[in-house]
Amino acid sequence: MGNSAVVVGGGIGGLAAAVGLRLIGWEVTVVERAATLADAGAGISLHANGLRALDVLGIGAAVRAAAHPQYTGGTRTPNGRLLTRMDGAALERELGTPIVGIPRSVLHRLLREALPPGCLRVGAEATTVERTGPDGPARVSVPGSELEADLVVAADGVHSRLRARLYPHHPGPVYSGSTVLRAITEHPVDLADDFRITWGRGAEFGHITFADGRAEWHAVLNAPPGIRHPDPLEAVRRRFAHWHDPIPALLDATRPDAVLHHDIHELATPLPAFTAGPVALLGDAAHAMTPNLGQGACQALEDAATLAAALAAEPTVAAALARYDAERRPRSQAVARAARQAGGMGQQLAHPAAVALRDTALRLLPSRAVIRAILRHADWTPPVLAVGHRAP
Repeated sequence: MGNSAVVVGGGIGGLAAAVGLRLIGWEVTVVERAATLADAGAGISLHANGLRALDVLGIGAAVRAAAHPQYTGGTRTPNGRLLTRMDGAALERELGTPIVGIPRSVLHRLLREALPPGCLRVGAEATTVERTGPDGPARVSVPGSELEADLVVAADGVHSRLRARLYPHHPGPVYSGSTVLRAITEHPVDLADDFRITWGRGAEFGHITFADGRAEWHAVLNAPPGIRHPDPLEAVRRRFAHWHDPIPALLDATRPDAVLHHDIHELATPLPAFTAGPVALLGDAAHAMTPNLGQGACQALEDAATLAAALAAEPTVAAALARYDAERRPRSQAVARAARQAGGMGQQLAHPAAVALRDTALRLLPSRAVIRAILRHADWTPPVLAVGHRAP
């Protein structure tokens, strides 16, 4: 088979796919329509499965060195009452690592640094993808040129234009019912926990800490889509005015212009396949999910490692993509369903009686049950990647 690929989308999933393809000897071009690549205002939690995928891609050690392990934390009520405790040390005993927190921009930079200069083309939008013949390469049109490739990776996000062209009858992403405001603090904050989530009625506030002492916070709210605030930080202050510490300290350490606000969309209708001809859908383009399990980026990293391993092992692109679809679609769609269910029983729950019942049940939950819930999705066995080898 050939060994040229075009990756459409320069986010975490797209860059990870490019890194994996380069490791197995492919020539890769990444095209990204945005001029700015990294979402510098956000952070990310990586579970063991995401870290294992990064190990396959050769940058797991660098990511761990830049990340902060989440050993302490849990879930609380708005008045600060503990509902569940997360034991990062127990996770480490089970999986070899706790969950870690890292700024998204740092992870993005580490992925970029694993690629050669000139591999990434920013400000270039893929307008069409066509096949040159039944067994021929694909032709990707970008402003001013056309790129031929044996493989196209559609990693262009939840609102993927390539997915819409490949599956025109699919309903596409839908609004989840929740919107999120988030930011990274301007300076370090003295926090008792590495990680914390607080659930109220139709609202969640959480934080993760970084290696430099700063923290990312997020506020998730039930709301109609499209609502925006003249002063997002002040809106968060009002909404969470009576919630427990350290929420006020986190907001006080945040610049007003650092707050990002996005509505949360998901692919509630699963795709019938993650491939179409020589095109592989990856990350949010394939399985956009709500953030309630912290698995969105981890699943994209799994996609990237699995795709590279399949291409290294199989004799044709078609066989590799069939294997990729068979291995990735059932798992990632199951995780997406679980994330939706977690949101319905967590942040989105708003009726006072239902919230009280949930909180009581969580307080009675054994700590081992919390670990088992995380293991259900984080305990993933990565593929073996034959680095530098392509099947004949």
